[in-house]
Amino acid sequence: MDLLDWHRGKLSSRRVLVLIKHLPRDSALQRELHGEAAEWSVTDHLLAAAVDHLAAANWMFQCVNASEDGDQPEPPKPVPRPGGGDEEAEERDGETPEAENPGVSPAQLARFFG
Repeated sequence: MDLLDWHRGKLSSRRVLVLIKHLPRDSALQRELHGEAAEWSVTDHLLAAAVDHLAAANWMFQCVNASEDGDQPEPPKPVPRPGGGDEEAEERDGETPEAENPGVSPAQLARFFG
């Protein structure tokens, strides 16, 4: 397909818009517009969420069954998501990422599991 056909009048503007709208997820335009997030499908996001939940469950199990010495394991770090920002830069700035914040309200839990 030659996009100059639009300029020549052989290709309508609507057809060009339809072609652009239905470009594949890994196209250069999608990567330019959405960055790394263009590579992640819904399946990838669900798989990352499943890995995070499994790691949290294992961490909770270790905390409950830890020795009496008070040695608690480190909380798990979530799988990095596209567009999530630079976690190392946040840690350098003294901010803790939201996923590592141990204070979760009951409303947040109800919304998550609800």
